[in-house]
Amino acid sequence: MVLGTYKEVVTARSTDKEIQKIAQDGGIVSALFCYALDEKIIDGAVVAGPGKELWKPEPMVAMSSDEILAAAGTKYTFSPNVWMLKKAVRQYGLEKVGTVAIPCQTMGIRKMQSYPFGVRFLADKIALLTGIFCMENFPFASLETFITSKMGITPELVEKMDIGKGKFWVHTADETLTIPLKETHGYEQSGCKVCLDYVSELSDVATGSVGSGDGWSTVFTRTDVGETVFKAAVEAGVIETKAIDEGKFGMEMLKKLSTQKKEKAMKEIDKRKAMGLPVPYKGSSEKEDPLANV
Repeated sequence: MVLGTYKEVVTARSTDKEIQKIAQDGGIVSALFCYALDEKIIDGAVVAGPGKELWKPEPMVAMSSDEILAAAGTKYTFSPNVWMLKKAVRQYGLEKVGTVAIPCQTMGIRKMQSYPFGVRFLADKIALLTGIFCMENFPFASLETFITSKMGITPELVEKMDIGKGKFWVHTADETLTIPLKETHGYEQSGCKVCLDYVSELSDVATGSVGSGDGWSTVFTRTDVGETVFKAAVEAGVIETKAIDEGKFGMEMLKKLSTQKKEKAMKEIDKRKAMGLPVPYKGSSEKEDPLANV
């Protein structure tokens, strides 16, 4: 259960060469949303689009494939996509909304759907919830520190960022720079320290790079909706799949990292509860499985 409930897990990537060029890994979120728009499964999607400040994303309502692709790629700082859902429904008039979220945002959306007080006519319009793997998320000021102070370049030179193989990567037109992930510890958002979810356990479809090779993504289909849309996209030739590696760098790595995040978070949760601090999770003694995402 460290990976949450799911129907299937595979390695996958978009078959669209343009998406492959601009996507973070396998381009699964972009491919799924473009397919869902074309097939009228969704009317639009709330995504983390480019902001006024470079590498500081802002939520946007994407109504076309071009707008979806303009927002492609992982942003390692927070984009308040949940805030934009209400605008997507009430100002854009969308009846079927897709959105992409990190695990903490996914939890908020599912709670909103379970207890829709104050969000009438919104909760039931979320048609496709895609989640991305997330070990931690950084304030924008932290990203600036990594790039300018630790790597010695300006953000304007950065073309892509990535996390993998124990390092934080920054790619420019001329070089690739890295710092060990251990140097990023302490710079993450405060809430990340009590988050029990690495693989977006409450999404319809969850995806991330860990567990798959370069240019591919690991994909969990978790709900009936997620399974239906993902399989339809595969059958339409929009996405190609292959079996996931069950070994050290596949499922074993996913289980290892998910367990590590849960165990670390539970220690912090128990510590804060012992101090009388409010925490939005049960302590380890309050649940049957200490690592359960509740």
